[in-house]
Amino acid sequence: MERTRRAELAAAVPAWTVRALSVSGAVLAVAAVAWLACWFLFLLPQLTFTLAIAVFLTALTAPITGRLRRAGLPAALSALAGVLFLFAVLIGIGFLVGFRAAAAVQDLTRPLAAGIDRIRVWLIEGPLGLDAQQVAQVRNEIVTWIYQAAPTPGAGARMAVYVLGALILVAFLMFFLLKDGGRMWDWLLERVPARRRAQIDGAGQTAWDTLGRYVRGVVVVALIDAVGIGIALLLLGVPLWVSLTLLTFVGAFVPLFGATVSGAVAVLVTLVTNGLTDAVIVLVVVLVVQQVEGNLLQPLIMGRALHLHPAAILVAVTAGGLLYGIPGALLAVPVMAIAYRVLEYLRTHPSGPAEGTEPGPVAADLPAPHPAGASAPAEAVPATAVLAHAPAGTAGPVPTRETNNR
Repeated sequence: MERTRRAELAAAVPAWTVRALSVSGAVLAVAAVAWLACWFLFLLPQLTFTLAIAVFLTALTAPITGRLRRAGLPAALSALAGVLFLFAVLIGIGFLVGFRAAAAVQDLTRPLAAGIDRIRVWLIEGPLGLDAQQVAQVRNEIVTWIYQAAPTPGAGARMAVYVLGALILVAFLMFFLLKDGGRMWDWLLERVPARRRAQIDGAGQTAWDTLGRYVRGVVVVALIDAVGIGIALLLLGVPLWVSLTLLTFVGAFVPLFGATVSGAVAVLVTLVTNGLTDAVIVLVVVLVVQQVEGNLLQPLIMGRALHLHPAAILVAVTAGGLLYGIPGALLAVPVMAIAYRVLEYLRTHPSGPAEGTEPGPVAADLPAPHPAGASAPAEAVPATAVLAHAPAGTAGPVPTRETNNR
């Protein structure tokens, strides 16, 4: 009796209400998972960004490791060689820039003071005609802000320990991802229902392909930017040209903002040290390089890996920077690009049928319509289609196929 009443109540509920409740439940579940993910990111930002950097560097190093494996080198040695090669390059660049910057700072003291005096005189005696006391007050405020922003010895030591620990963790994560990344992915796929396994596998491959193309494309574009601007700084004899070249390289990883900030710093340093004429030359070089990068290099090298509107990139970088600072600004665009490509793949590649069921006949399996009074050919309707469309109670089971579990 109770079952009959439940069946009557279920039959009385409109179908659209059931669908609306299902969709609402799915939306609430997704929102809950997203909230938990954001809570985790806020709780452990250092670990999250360290893992993200390891994944990014793994995508950058994966082609080298793949070639070593195809050449016959074992997986562990290939992964170790990739990690050592990448860290050797990074450490070499760091030492080179550090030593050159330390030497240049000593030589820069006198020209920098002279350049600041020239700017002060221009602000007072030039077309702006500012008051000398106002200029001196602004200068003192800038100096005070620099001293306050400079890290204390204790903070510097803590930062050094944190960076060293993060580098060690990144190295270990890279090694295991390069060595066992394929097996880790297969293990995850085994936990996915068989009917959705191919879809999830394709989405994962799309995400990894997008990340790899983005990282390698950004590195190539950043390298071209840094070489172009660095050559101009070297030819003009700008002090700290090595450090400014490295800043240009790193700035290219932050779309829209990074190249602008690094170019402005290069122009200001040139203005202070070399004068107005050289600063204008550097400004022209920066503008030309950035135009070539944005209109030619990025579409040519990165292709659809960054198929996003500039407004979306602007919002992503701003939100990432406000939430997580510089690391958030660095990771915002690739995360958005991966999400866009994965959602596009899921939209165009729906999951398969439920386990143990045979999909219904498509239009090509059904007989073509015939004029009234004409008889259809005997072979027009397959037996499986007839059984699948037979009314309830007719003899003969509907054929099923076994699901190929991976």
